[in-house]
Order: sequence, then structure tokens, then C-alpha cells
Amino acid sequence: MPISPLLLLLLLFFSPSLSLLLVDAARTADGSEEWGYVQVRPSNPSISASQPRRVSLLPHLTLWSLRAHMFWWLYRSPQRVDNGSAPWPTVLWLQGGPGGSGVGIGNFQEIGPVDANLQPRSSTWLQKADLLFVDNPVGTGYSFVEDESLFVKSDWEAATDLTTLMKNLCHEQAPSWQNSPLFIVAESYGGKFAVTAGLSIAEAIRAGELKLNLGGTSLTLSSSSTFPERSGQIRSVIELMCASREEIKKEQYGDATNSWGELEEFIVTSSNDVDFYNFLLDSGSDPVSLTAAAEASRKLSLKMYPTYLSSKASTSLDISGLMNGVIKEKLKIIPKNVSWGGQSGLVFDSLSNDFMKPRINEVDELLSLGINVTIYNGQDEYINQHYPDSTSTDSSSHEGRKEGRWDGLKNFNSMDRKPIYCSSEEVGVTKGFLKSYQNLHFYWILGAGHFVPVDQPCVSLKMIADITRSPPAGPS
Repeated sequence: MPISPLLLLLLLFFSPSLSLLLVDAARTADGSEEWGYVQVRPSNPSISASQPRRVSLLPHLTLWSLRAHMFWWLYRSPQRVDNGSAPWPTVLWLQGGPGGSGVGIGNFQEIGPVDANLQPRSSTWLQKADLLFVDNPVGTGYSFVEDESLFVKSDWEAATDLTTLMKNLCHEQAPSWQNSPLFIVAESYGGKFAVTAGLSIAEAIRAGELKLNLGGTSLTLSSSSTFPERSGQIRSVIELMCASREEIKKEQYGDATNSWGELEEFIVTSSNDVDFYNFLLDSGSDPVSLTAAAEASRKLSLKMYPTYLSSKASTSLDISGLMNGVIKEKLKIIPKNVSWGGQSGLVFDSLSNDFMKPRINEVDELLSLGINVTIYNGQDEYINQHYPDSTSTDSSSHEGRKEGRWDGLKNFNSMDRKPIYCSSEEVGVTKGFLKSYQNLHFYWILGAGHFVPVDQPCVSLKMIADITRSPPAGPS
């Protein structure tokens, strides 16, 4: 006896093994937290979301084509004031990797309201802004794709998905977000996403497709590096650096990514496992276990990223266990067949040919549009390398850089750095430096490695308050 199409459709709808049909969003009873999925893309980029392709699965039964789903989590600050000296800001946090989860790592291990032990964080950035965490790009964290062809292959493809997400959220959150300036704040590789997303969102605003006030973009960049001491090892490091540099010149970005991996692996094996994220640490003090030394360097980096943060937080529960356990249970809308971080490695692989592609021209374009650009740098890391001449006005010092359109760089270079302090700690103890000119700002944070909010939470909180021009908070 044949099964009716209607019965088949009902079985598919209620099947826990399928992720084609999702609950879009949920929230806490008091409205302080909201989270959900946005379907950002069909599998065929030539087909719009409003006219999805239909795929025949069984006779007389069709379902929409495979999709890409992006997960977001919004926290509204209990200190928010709507009639202060400046509008209350929203921070969109983008994690690095690529493949690192903002919803998991940025939220529970760096700046969110509670830590990985689910205890209140005294230095949460929620004191200064509403926080929007996004698992970007698709395939990261709780975000997922229904087919591997849907992973993004460039920073610009990721920017398009993020812009689609923001259009959806701004429509749902209007009018509150229209009055709240959005600041895109990123860490590590997320800085590349922040730059392209900033330009994409700015274009959507100019085109009238997005009613939003873009306050600025902030990204991490390192001006520090470390080298093994022996001259033969130094020559090997320089050779690998030059190889990567030449491959970038030739736009051989996949080869440059591989050279970067070889360079990191060589430094680790030649320096008694110096820490990627804080070069003041070695195997005797580094909390990250490098037990998989033979593993490909890029895979090792992805494994180390959350492990280092877990060690800093002194949590007894690893972040993956937390996100796939109690947090998934709280959220309730995560499909049963989706695990947090299950596709993250594939995200990195898909972006390997874009990984080493510079975005300095895009930074210049943001500046020329008058958008605030802030770079913040932990003093003690080397994974994001920044050469001493990288703010040079000579455009030939950067591979692929076009003649700059922003005319403030020379004056920026001539400005003096000003010390910054953290009032809640030792009076007069310098915590970092700031250099600013027009809409370009550069923070050097002392005593911090790659994860600035983790290593220096107090001065990081002051920094984000200054970047977002957050008004004095109201009572919690």
C-alpha cells in the first residue's frame, strides 16, 4: 500500500534527524536574551531567498533546496539607558579561527555575562553595550550548512551572509536597533571578517536596504613576534616568512596558508613549544597541551584556540561539553543532529585560499568613508604578525595595497601615543597606550597576549566603553 504524500510530509516535519525545518528564534521570559537562526542562503547563489529552488525527493513531494543557517544570540544590558548623553551601543562580536565560535568562545570565555562555569563575569562588556554574538561564518559553532558546497570560500562571501543576517535582525528588532549604533568588534581572523562586513553593511545602509547606524569596526592586530635564538633557526624562519610573502605577492593564497602553517610548526618545535597566543609562555607555563605535535598546524591552531581560553578560565568543563550539554538544552531550538563545532574544521579548510589574502585596501576604504576603525593589539603575541613598518605611508610596503584614499595616515604616524590606565586597579600603573587621528585609533595593551579581554579584562572594559562612547550606565 503506497504511503500518501501528506503522511510523508508529516513524518519529515516531525523527524528529529532532519534539520530542514527550524524554530527560528526564542527568548528568555524577561526579554533580556534572545537567540535564533537566520537562513542566509540557498545552495544556488543565483536564486534569491524569496524564490528558493525546489528539489524533488519523492514522487508528488518536493521540499525547498538545501540551505545555510546562521545562529545568533543577543543580550540586552540591564544597565542600558535610552536617554543618556549618547545612544546606547550594540557590539557585534566576531570570533577568529576561522571556525571559532563567537556564541561559545567570545561569549562564555571572554566578554559575556557569565563564564564557562556559568558564574557572573565581573568584567563583562554587557556593562557598556548590548552584545550580539554570531557564529560566523556558516558552519561555525551552532551555525550549519546542509551541504558542504555552502561553506564560504572568501571573506566577502562571509560578509554577504552577515549582511543578510543583519537585515533580518534589524527588521525584527526595529525600531530599537535603528537608534543603537552598531560596533563590529573582532578578534584574530575575525578582524578580516569585520573589515569586509563593515563595508558590506555600510553599502546596504547607503542603498537603503538596512536601517542601521554603523558606529565603527574594531579588530585585533599584533605588532609583536618571537624568534628562536640560534642563527640557523632564524634563517629558516626568515626563509619561511619570505616564502609566504612571495606567495602573497603572486596571489597564491593557498600556498601562503601552507607556508604559514610550516612556519608556526617550525617555531613550536624549535622553541620548546612557545605559546601561539602569548610568547611569554613556554611548555613549562603554557596551559595549552601540545600533545598532537604531528598534527597539521592549522588543525592544531583550531584545537588550541578554545583550549587556551578554557585554561585561563580554570573551568572544569571543556567548552565543547558546555555548549553541547547544558547550553544546547537551554536554547532548545538547536536541531538534534547539529553539534556545536561539528563543522568548524571544514570552515577553515574552505577559506584556506583566502586565509592569507590581505585586507589593507578594505581598511583604507573604511577610513576613506569616514567609518571609525580601531585596532587593538596584545603586546605579548605573535600569531597575528605586524611588521614595524606596517603603518608606513609608502604603499609599496604592502603586497597588493593600492594607493591609499585616506589622507590621514601621515598625520597618524606623527602622533604621540598616550598612556591609558584602569581606575579600578593600581593608581598610575600604565596598562597600555593609545594613538588616534581622525577616525583611526590604535590601542597597545600591555601584559596581554592574543586574547586581550581575557588577559587584561579591566582595561579592555575601559577600551570598549571609549570605542563605543557608551553613556554612564543605569542601575542594574
